[in-house]
Amino acid sequence: MRQKKKTVREYLPVENIKQFAQTLPDRGDKVLFRYYTDSACRHIEDISYATFALQVRNLSAAFREMGLEGKRIAVIGETSPTWVTAYLATVAGGSVVIPMDKELSFEEILGFLEISEAKAIVYSHTFSEQFEGVVGHHKTVEFFVPMDKEGCTYLDKEGVVAFSDLLQKGEQIVDYTFPQTEDMNRMAEMLFTSGTTGTSKCVMLSEKNIVATINSACETVEFFPDDTIVSVLPIHHTYELRCMLAGMNYGMTIGINSSLKYVLKSFAAFRPTGLVLVPLFVETMYKKIWDEAKKKGKDKMLRFALKLSAFLRVFGIDIRHILFKDILAAFGGRLNRIVSGAAPLSPEIVKKFDGFGITIMEGYGITECSPLVSVNPYYALKSGSVGPAVPCCQVKIYEPQGEKNGFPEGEIVVKGDNVTLGYYKNDEENRRAFTEDGWYRTGDIGYMDDDGYIYITGRKKSVIVLENGKNVFPEEVEEYLRQIPGILECVAVGRTSPENGHVTVIAIIVPDTTYFAGKSMEEIENTLRAAILDMNKKLPSFKQVKALELRDEPFEKTTTRKIKRHLVH
Repeated sequence: MRQKKKTVREYLPVENIKQFAQTLPDRGDKVLFRYYTDSACRHIEDISYATFALQVRNLSAAFREMGLEGKRIAVIGETSPTWVTAYLATVAGGSVVIPMDKELSFEEILGFLEISEAKAIVYSHTFSEQFEGVVGHHKTVEFFVPMDKEGCTYLDKEGVVAFSDLLQKGEQIVDYTFPQTEDMNRMAEMLFTSGTTGTSKCVMLSEKNIVATINSACETVEFFPDDTIVSVLPIHHTYELRCMLAGMNYGMTIGINSSLKYVLKSFAAFRPTGLVLVPLFVETMYKKIWDEAKKKGKDKMLRFALKLSAFLRVFGIDIRHILFKDILAAFGGRLNRIVSGAAPLSPEIVKKFDGFGITIMEGYGITECSPLVSVNPYYALKSGSVGPAVPCCQVKIYEPQGEKNGFPEGEIVVKGDNVTLGYYKNDEENRRAFTEDGWYRTGDIGYMDDDGYIYITGRKKSVIVLENGKNVFPEEVEEYLRQIPGILECVAVGRTSPENGHVTVIAIIVPDTTYFAGKSMEEIENTLRAAILDMNKKLPSFKQVKALELRDEPFEKTTTRKIKRHLVH
């Protein structure tokens, strides 16, 4: 365990979203959002806390005037201040918000709007053309609110009103105040999740759920009002959204990255002190560091600098900011911490980033827990763990089936203020999702040590069951595979042999063509096969990879860059 002094958390605990929205103006002209106004990322605009808060208030007032208070309002599009305004105006105004994935097919979007019984939808200009043919014809949606007038040629149609016009309408309602929060257990958010089965479910979150995770994030993650973060992940995802709301509660400045293509440009422009990412981004950043070093012929020098730095730190001498100044400059020059979640991250990557002067705090969560469950605390980090449960919940291991590192291993279950109300109109899934005494079943397998730190070992749904009854969690095998140079992406699966009917572990690999430049596919396969044979020596025989398959195309992923495991066969 790495010990560090615990710092005082500087934030105002959130009581409800109305109070949250009402306290935002207290930060006055301080910049809340910095964002690009053009697709080429040339022009940046700022919006202050006071201006943003006024827009939230005005939009909420307009929604009430339209008869939408207490109704369901969907929001879809790219991350923007407008998107966040729509989200907060809806919840603070006593309505139910439905954040939607912009990567869904349009047919899925229309279907989810109907299932959730949405009365209105706020959408970015990228959806303007698609929604034109739906106005006046959808079974539930009565109001269509384009975020931009640009590209919207049907503003004269009944039921269509531009976002900017709603702000003006709300501004004229001078006596508007947010409604009193009567019931914190009311449904405030509806989220569609496909999980790993490909079958969507609608998760119902209460206002208590939302507030509990904002406060828990503020309490457990080391950020301060003078910090800057950059929003990179899709905004509809609860992980990104809760971290953003926690950042707002801290009083931080938030830069908005508009495209993965320009993410490094955004880092250079917004100069973050911290980032909220998923493992794939962290691993990509690490690969970028070494690719650049090799390109400039400085990889040997970099290895020496890492060894020198580690040696000096033993004696309390920390010169990482000098030795790795060029590396940090690629991320804006001020980056010193990253929160990683949504999927397991290799402890080796965490260690290597620490060598450069960037602390990674790994967290764990699930949409149904709004989504925060645990965070590896900045003041007492444990390698390989996702930390203890956050203050708003309890975690335990349910019906352990064995042991791992001397601790009972089984399904991770959660109870607390962050746990979902359940799945919308889905009694069967609700019965499956909870234990008889009310604990939410995450479907993740893991164990807890004596200090309450959680270690995740696999997904219940992805477990490979061998003919001898032993269980292999592919995530464990993949952690080893990812350490092999030249592997860009990988998935471990169980295959039944047609010869003897036995299940064996197979590695499906996307090779890194840059690493293997000039090599034939046969040479690549031979190199990886040899590396896997060497890797197998570190694994018990039943977990060893018996065969490998190469593929040219990357695996299909979710919008949070997790591989859609259920599509890999």
